[in-house]
Amino acid sequence: MLSTASLRGITLYEPTELVMSARAGTTVSQVEVELASRGQMLPFEPLDYGPALGVAAGQQTIGAVFATNNSGARRITVGSARDHLIGVRGVNGRAEIFKSGGRVMKNVTGYDVARGLAGSWGTLAVLTEVTFKVTPLPDDMVTLVYSGLPEDLAVELMSLAIGTPYEVSGTAHFTAGHAARLKSVEALGMNGQQTSLTVLRIENFMKSVRYRRDRLIDALSAYGRPMVLDLEASLAFWGEHRRMGATPVSDSILWRVSTSPSKAPELVSVLRRHMPVEATYDWSGGLIWIEIPACADAGAADIRRAVAMLGGHSTLIRASEAVRRQVEVFQPQAPAIEKISRGLKQAFDPLGLLNPGRMYQTM
Repeated sequence: MLSTASLRGITLYEPTELVMSARAGTTVSQVEVELASRGQMLPFEPLDYGPALGVAAGQQTIGAVFATNNSGARRITVGSARDHLIGVRGVNGRAEIFKSGGRVMKNVTGYDVARGLAGSWGTLAVLTEVTFKVTPLPDDMVTLVYSGLPEDLAVELMSLAIGTPYEVSGTAHFTAGHAARLKSVEALGMNGQQTSLTVLRIENFMKSVRYRRDRLIDALSAYGRPMVLDLEASLAFWGEHRRMGATPVSDSILWRVSTSPSKAPELVSVLRRHMPVEATYDWSGGLIWIEIPACADAGAADIRRAVAMLGGHSTLIRASEAVRRQVEVFQPQAPAIEKISRGLKQAFDPLGLLNPGRMYQTM
């Protein structure tokens, strides 16, 4: 086991330049506390998988966030973690220390290795330090909550909202089973009610938020009148969403599926022909958290068949160790993509020391 847990600490923070560097083992919570003290934030709001996997919240590290390209609800408007990474230091499988990028945005000549490593899940190199862009915190935030919409209409609503000029920064739809688990729905006075929830977030300057809220409600009036969460309630709601509040740790199976928003309801509908499904649609339906009862193969055959038919990518997030040993966690790669992956692996880690079998099965 190779651990970066002792590589902790913020090594550079330039609030006026909106840039921070931190060692890979620094917790995201430490990074965000420091940023909040200067009225700033990580714009891509990385998810905290801990509560969904039986680990205490707040344990994920900044190195792991970029190694997995972990991105939350704002990805639809500001981009992913990868898009905010401007430099890394690391060690490859040849035991070579390297540096890519730097501490300013215009720093790339040749290959942008830093962004190439983001999302490689530690298969190419061990990150020891990351440098990334940050943004100011919004002055105000409101959340519009529509209840009872079926999944196809919810995706239609979220897609329309994103297409308006009112700068919606987060959209999500929770099926009734997932919505019932959200503690923050207490602010809506909906305790005990089994109904789906569709949420839209607007954030900006206070005066701008009020204007955008009213215009967006008018533009989407055909879908009903929403309930409105103020700043405090919105922070609680989206904070719980970041901590995977709809899918807390249990014996159930949890999949992460990315697909086209227009195909998302159909994909879930196809799966319901074979098994009970609860789902949370993020990114206007571009990302689906699919929860199914525990079973021997984690439903992999049916889920991957549906993904192959409708397009997308599936990753097994939660299952027992026995199931995870039998089921490929990541989506099997197409031959051409796997050839490229193997070529990169050979260049960075020719001995196969780093996370062998992570992206594709080793021989």
